[in-house]
Amino acid sequence: MKYITRSITDELVQSSQEMPVIALLGPRQSGKSTLARQCFPEKPYISLEDLEPREFARNDPIRFLERYREGAVFDEIQRVPDLFSYLQTEVDRDDRPGRFILTGSHQFSLVEKINQSLAGRIRLLRLLPFSIEELRSKNPALSLDQLMFSGLYPRIHANGLRPSPWLGDYFESYVQKDVRMIKSIGDLDRFIIFVKMLAARVGQLLNLTALGNDCGISHNTARSWLNVLEASFIVFTLQPHHKNFNKRLVKTPKVYFYDSGLLCYLLQIGDPRQLEVHSQRGSIFESFIIAELTKAYFNQGARAPLSFWRDKGGHEIDLIIEKAGALLPVEIKSSKTISSSFFQGLNYWQGLAGDEEPAYLIYGGEESYKREGAYVVGWLEAANEVVFRGMREKNAPHS
Repeated sequence: MKYITRSITDELVQSSQEMPVIALLGPRQSGKSTLARQCFPEKPYISLEDLEPREFARNDPIRFLERYREGAVFDEIQRVPDLFSYLQTEVDRDDRPGRFILTGSHQFSLVEKINQSLAGRIRLLRLLPFSIEELRSKNPALSLDQLMFSGLYPRIHANGLRPSPWLGDYFESYVQKDVRMIKSIGDLDRFIIFVKMLAARVGQLLNLTALGNDCGISHNTARSWLNVLEASFIVFTLQPHHKNFNKRLVKTPKVYFYDSGLLCYLLQIGDPRQLEVHSQRGSIFESFIIAELTKAYFNQGARAPLSFWRDKGGHEIDLIIEKAGALLPVEIKSSKTISSSFFQGLNYWQGLAGDEEPAYLIYGGEESYKREGAYVVGWLEAANEVVFRGMREKNAPHS
């Protein structure tokens, strides 16, 4: 497969013309190094995964940076976190835009270091695995089940690899390498069980006490391990929206996985045909779609303003998108066949909200049209229709 242009490229290049330091964060194997080298081929590339440059940067950071006065790409910067304070001194001395491009795989520790040392001097961008739109540019004949099963890590698609073996190796390497780096976890076998049990709860309200009890760990340990998974872009939590319409609200977050292929691997789904009838197909599809919408925001250099809404009576909206003071309700259904019951939550929300903002139903089919006061959107166009055109006037034309 030829090089696929990443949607975040324009934002990355534009940011490099404005700020002296750019940090590109994301999970391992999401394409950060490839993108940085593609966009800045004139800059020296230094992988801090390699022992020699890493030890040089740790032991003599001033002389290390003197070698790259004209700038460089520093890959996996979290390997030398103390370098940030020296970078601050260097860019204060010379704040030409785009001098240093940093990549990293552990967002929490990096963001903390950045806030301490480089606030006001750096732009943070986040790169996740391929989006549907990016992959479609080279492979328009995408099957939903095959794509959910394989996930969207670039190497799988670039090299035509079998998803399950690669994802198994990826997860094992992640546990053995990254988890140890982020936090000292004594019982890695129990941590693996924790991740698999988290996968079994995808799309559900997250009860860390119950999850911890099932894994034989404390609530605090479960919280700590969840933070590790969030820090390394394996999972993310969706917070409940606060707007209550005088109803009692659920205040517990939900958990999702950034990559559906890894989720399927953890659920021991060994074939796309298995996915067709799997009991968690709806939750996997929901996670898949919410991750896609998140990518759309990240690729614009923006935070994803996403939440969900649920009251104590069980009324629920899968996704609320907040923008410019408006709230867009979104329901997500894996079925290819639309049922009138799919619109019940949207109708209930609109009745409470009393406004005429657009409502969306994303489903497992491919056609898009309007029905029962909502825009029905096929999975292929979910990000394009809901994120980029979601704030259009309600009477704008829609195919």
